[in-house]
Amino acid sequence: MIDRDDYWYFAERALLGMRSIVADLGDDLATRTPPLDGGNSPYALLHHCIAVVETWVGGFVAGRPIERDRAAEFRASGPVDELLGRVDATLVRLRTDLVEADPTAPLAQVPPPEFEGPDRALTVSGALQHVYEELAQHHGQMEQIRDLVLAVDSGRVVVR
Repeated sequence: MIDRDDYWYFAERALLGMRSIVADLGDDLATRTPPLDGGNSPYALLHHCIAVVETWVGGFVAGRPIERDRAAEFRASGPVDELLGRVDATLVRLRTDLVEADPTAPLAQVPPPEFEGPDRALTVSGALQHVYEELAQHHGQMEQIRDLVLAVDSGRVVVR
């Protein structure tokens, strides 16, 4: 069984970690992609993570309407301050949704197959675990991308 306070601690920590990376990089560097095929910018990854929380917790757990273009999430760019404000709002909604969620309940909406989530039926607890899985993996990925973007920007890594 999932403990709400433990879940909140780790989910918030991952989102705030990504928020900090994007804030530190600023408008220019946060939207740069690493010199790798299919690489994502830190901005796009954080935008994607917000969409994951809004979709899986806000939609499938809390029952709010879902509007999502997953492919476009990875092309997102824009002013960092706007994205940081969205993170803050997402954290407020996530905390409220966690307080109201019954971990043993079925989902309010069934995820369609194209949402690329787990390939089995989930309870609320399972959906929350999937969200944390996404946040944790993208936080680690973003730390590596930040390091690579900064190394390329400083000339320590030369891209041919």
